[in-house]
Amino acid sequence: MIARRILRTAVLALALAPIAAPARAATPDGPLTPVERRMVQSIDRGTGAALQLLERVVDINSGTMHFDGVRDVAHVFAPEFEHLGFTTRWVDGASWGRAGHLIATRPGRPGRPRILLVGHLDTMFEPNSPFQRFERLSDSTARGPGVIDMKGGDVIMLLALRALKDAGSLDGLPVTVVLTGDEEHSGDPLALARADLIAAADEADAALGFEDGDGDPRHAVIARRGADQWLLRVRGTPAHSSQVFRADIGDGAIFTAAAILTAFRDSLGHEPYLTLNPGAIVGGTTVNLDREGNRGTAFGKSNVVAESTLVSGDLRTLAVEQRDHARAVMRRIVAATGPHTAATITFSDGYPPLAPSDGNRRLLALYDRASRDLGTGAIEPVDPSRAGAADISFTEGHVGMAIDGIGLRGDGGHTTGEYALLATLPVQAKRAALTIERLARDWRTTAKPPARPTP
Repeated sequence: MIARRILRTAVLALALAPIAAPARAATPDGPLTPVERRMVQSIDRGTGAALQLLERVVDINSGTMHFDGVRDVAHVFAPEFEHLGFTTRWVDGASWGRAGHLIATRPGRPGRPRILLVGHLDTMFEPNSPFQRFERLSDSTARGPGVIDMKGGDVIMLLALRALKDAGSLDGLPVTVVLTGDEEHSGDPLALARADLIAAADEADAALGFEDGDGDPRHAVIARRGADQWLLRVRGTPAHSSQVFRADIGDGAIFTAAAILTAFRDSLGHEPYLTLNPGAIVGGTTVNLDREGNRGTAFGKSNVVAESTLVSGDLRTLAVEQRDHARAVMRRIVAATGPHTAATITFSDGYPPLAPSDGNRRLLALYDRASRDLGTGAIEPVDPSRAGAADISFTEGHVGMAIDGIGLRGDGGHTTGEYALLATLPVQAKRAALTIERLARDWRTTAKPPARPTP
């Protein structure tokens, strides 16, 4: 076990290490080509309008469960994409209990890389939240619901696409945009809620996600941990408390659940990039756990051996293989429950992991090179332990390369203190635009895309 853990740690460290970007020939005018300079100028011209668009969409409440608000944000963004030559469509989300998704497509020529851009329309803040409006804090900062998570990223996406179009680089480039309406509170069943995103990934060669990442403009995401749910059910033999531990009574449901949780911690707590967390527990004579409502009830007496315990938790892993290994360990522990108690555990698939890969590292290298050539510094990968689940993970196994966390920078996401560093909006747009342009230009040479995954 120890040797396997050391090997896994070494493999993950190697996969996350940055790679050098392909060398580019120097030009008399510096590292940017004339086309790239036109893109930079387009973004500089368009930044003022982009900030106005950001304020407009932030002021529209689009909490995940406010379906009309999510659709209203889509109604603002759709014509912006249409002006760039995209065809837009709305995918109704009634079958998975949410508003739906906005999808924009632009056809291209054969032989060019197929690009998928990923964002979302919804926020954490429903109409009953006190946090509702865009507010300037200074010339360089603003707060507002979803300003970085992730309406700012959606605006950056549009600004970068406008620059590509103005420079002629969007012509013939096949691009699909998927803006989901339920990233913050996914619909059910999840497979149906993400079917359109997965279908788009099946047709793409590279995917770029415009989440805010860890907020550091020096970072981008090439690996995200997946998030699954688990439910532990334990039943004991009810009896008077004075008889607990007796050979024919056993430890009861609460003691047994505690022992199982401790074994989970001891067996898996040191796996790199793996976390498992029991988030709620109820125990006693009769219990109820409402996982959807995030609440539970229990009845029990201190002089009665507990008959039932329910524990709800999540499991986060960096790769499917790591997830399957953890599930197998947890099942073995549960199956070894002592006499006069019974335990079962069930798992629910959530967001899949986005594993680090050579393709993801290659795309990061292009993004890093673009940033350096723009004079905005080097880009390093985010530690996966700091990267939560996001929609880009559904491209895993479907695209040859993916990168995320390249949206608007700031801090306080998922809180009423969410704010944006507005000066990073044009910087992030320029980095994205140059990365896409270079990926398309050098697709058959410098980028050397890996073979597409076998379905």
